[in-house]
Amino acid sequence: MQTLPNPVTPASSICLSTDGTIHRRKTRPVPVGSITIGGGQPVAVQSMINEDTLDIAGSVAAIRRLHEIGCEIVRVTVPSLAHAKAMDEIRRRLYATYQPVPLVADVHHNGLKIALEVAHYVDNVRINPGLYVFEKPDMQRTEYTQSEFEEIGNKIRETLKPLVLSLRDQNKSIRIGVNHGSLAERMLFTYGDTPEGMVESALEFIRLCEELDFYNIEISLKASKVPVMLAANRLMVQRMDALGMEYPLHLGVTEAGDGEYGRIKSTAGIGTLLAEGIGDTIRVSLTEDPEKEIPVCYSILQALGLRRTMVEYVACPSCGRTLFNLQDVLHKVREATSHLTGLNIAVMGCIVNGPGEMADADYGYVGKQPGYISLYRGREEIKKVPEDQGVIELINLIKSDGKWVEPQVD
Repeated sequence: MQTLPNPVTPASSICLSTDGTIHRRKTRPVPVGSITIGGGQPVAVQSMINEDTLDIAGSVAAIRRLHEIGCEIVRVTVPSLAHAKAMDEIRRRLYATYQPVPLVADVHHNGLKIALEVAHYVDNVRINPGLYVFEKPDMQRTEYTQSEFEEIGNKIRETLKPLVLSLRDQNKSIRIGVNHGSLAERMLFTYGDTPEGMVESALEFIRLCEELDFYNIEISLKASKVPVMLAANRLMVQRMDALGMEYPLHLGVTEAGDGEYGRIKSTAGIGTLLAEGIGDTIRVSLTEDPEKEIPVCYSILQALGLRRTMVEYVACPSCGRTLFNLQDVLHKVREATSHLTGLNIAVMGCIVNGPGEMADADYGYVGKQPGYISLYRGREEIKKVPEDQGVIELINLIKSDGKWVEPQVD
């Protein structure tokens, strides 16, 4: 059994450039409805509805809620043939009452019939290699012989082929989604409960797809432990690089939990790999309403400079030199400007560090002297105004540059 790769060491030479720009790993484009994963496209945001797919009206409403707030790809669980057939009506209602939404069907145990049916109604089918051909655990087993290993491999080939051919003919895609907690028994016996076992599970299915001339493949390797998730994805990139594969990766920390820790845990895993240039689509898996996941995804992407969907605020932590209530002023500035997209706005407490620390900001609000603040455009000081006029004068400055838009009213 191999040891766990060092989770701190990047999987490849992908890194930040000297100007701080992330160089993303080159991947092939994979279609998921109207969205393209990989191929240099922006990192896509995914989530999954909680509704039972047999609740057609509830599922349509849940998909729409997610899509309206920026979720670009929506996954739906499909545990039975009846659920698969329900996807037909769900898709029809979305088209009739809203618009097409890129849909992924989540198929698990012995899923050939289910996957074949649902492949007609969705854009991508997600299968779990550890469960696609179910192996009943044998508590007396001490090893897997080569012939036993190959026998199950042949069974996987037979059951996977019809699905791959269907997706290939429809120019749809597949997600080979490996979970650390559900590795197949023969992988556990052969590689142990390791990132290597996760990678080999994915590679086995990739090779079967390639045998059938099918390359619309995305990969996910998820774990509830961040170091395992990091190691598995880094190792996957190493193996794909060595094999000349360029498949895009979907990133996520599964079962991350809820609240602040769930968000931190997801960010630690997803953000670390994205910073190394690894990852083409993400999901933050929270034990909360799915709608709560989307802002976290976009915040991660914004922080890394991979997507610009909101204002980037630069603010100092405050100190004894601060000349106004920094928290109150930041709140007021944010309240007035948060609807703008793509701007960097700095709120700095004093003149000592303000202009230097906010050098990359488009606009700056800086404490000048008691009762007064200075407004900056980039590094240039534009005017000094009384503090109680600071926010409105900031808005006027943005307006004068033609960068202001009025906030939408619900």
